Amino acid sequence: MDNYFNYFTEIEAHFQQRRGGILLLSTLDWALIETWKDAGIPLEAALRGVDAAFDKYDQRPSKTRKVNSLAYCAQEVLAAAEDMKEAAVGSARGAGSNLGFHSAEIADFLRRNAAELEAARLPSRAGISPGEIAREAARTLEEMAVEVETKLPRLEDLERKLTLLEEKLFAVLLAAIPDEEVVAVRAQADRELAPYRSKMPAGQIEQLQKQYAHKRLLEKYRIPRLSLFYM
Repeated sequence: MDNYFNYFTEIEAHFQQRRGGILLLSTLDWALIETWKDAGIPLEAALRGVDAAFDKYDQRPSKTRKVNSLAYCAQEVLAAAEDMKEAAVGSARGAGSNLGFHSAEIADFLRRNAAELEAARLPSRAGISPGEIAREAARTLEEMAVEVETKLPRLEDLERKLTLLEEKLFAVLLAAIPDEEVVAVRAQADRELAPYRSKMPAGQIEQLQKQYAHKRLLEKYRIPRLSLFYM
């Protein structure tokens, strides 16, 4: 994937440029970008899709409302990704490259996240202790930081380990959270998604709901995102 570790910021900047003004992306927008990343949609396809959506918008005779969500571009992004797949364009991911990341920067990022996990105040249920899992994750991050300082691994390998660690932590957090809290977050996602349901396939809607809940709950309990995307 082109510009692998700049995926989020590249899409955000391009969307803001085409919109013609600074608009902070919403939780929904960030969750949508995560679904594209997880689906393996190349950065180039995402940028082409944003361009295609705004090109169509610019051709409209009446533009009384600005585009206020990246979800407006979702259908065109999927179409651009399919076009690139069919043309076999942009398949190189730069898999062996560390793209300018330095050992010290990564080690510092891992240790900051470890400290935040140690300090996190998490809910619990009988037999379910997210706090204990968070402390175990913090110790793992400290160990990874030492390893990174010794020898910088392939970033994609490191990213996979961090993703698995975050998924494990989120799963136990989700199990400990009261059901009504999870229902409330999902209801909020439904409300925000309602205007865009006709622009996205059902599978992407479902994935987006999950990503939205993931992001909101981690933010609420101040659990850091472990991915190198958030360095």
